[in-house]
Amino acid sequence: MLPNLDTARLHLRPRGMADLESCLTMDRDPQVTRFIPGPWADPIRHRAFVTERISADYCPGLGYWSIFHRHRPSDFLGWVLLIPEDMTGPEVEIGWRLTRSARGQGIATEAARAVAEHGLKVFGLSHIIARIDPGNIASVKVAERIGMRLSAAGPKENLYHLTRADLAPPRMS
Repeated sequence: MLPNLDTARLHLRPRGMADLESCLTMDRDPQVTRFIPGPWADPIRHRAFVTERISADYCPGLGYWSIFHRHRPSDFLGWVLLIPEDMTGPEVEIGWRLTRSARGQGIATEAARAVAEHGLKVFGLSHIIARIDPGNIASVKVAERIGMRLSAAGPKENLYHLTRADLAPPRMS
């Protein structure tokens, strides 16, 4: 069972079937999924894909969290994940996806930092990874802001690593 995670502005709770329609709506926005291959254009495959991801049995301490404002708990902002790479790999990856209206507010960084801290400090992972399209500048910046370091660059995908020692503290405004 995943814990709820709270930050200064956000409430992250384990993603469940109650979030299905919000996730589907978010994924249908081509600006949200433009760097992410997936079944977004096929409604039946898309629903099956998201349903499977919501109901999958991840290792204890791993999974997806839905993101909400702490003071607007019904306002779905997106999700952040900490799961085995490609659902089966030995590496644990972190990822995030936000609705278009939630972008540009530091929400992805705040949520990703909370989940990274959970994985590294509470759950005891030695490191986590992220695979990011190099054209996805917003996600690259989120990775860098939480302390991830580029470890391999490619034309379609960059690989980032994060250890406990690299985890960046929150910036003070």
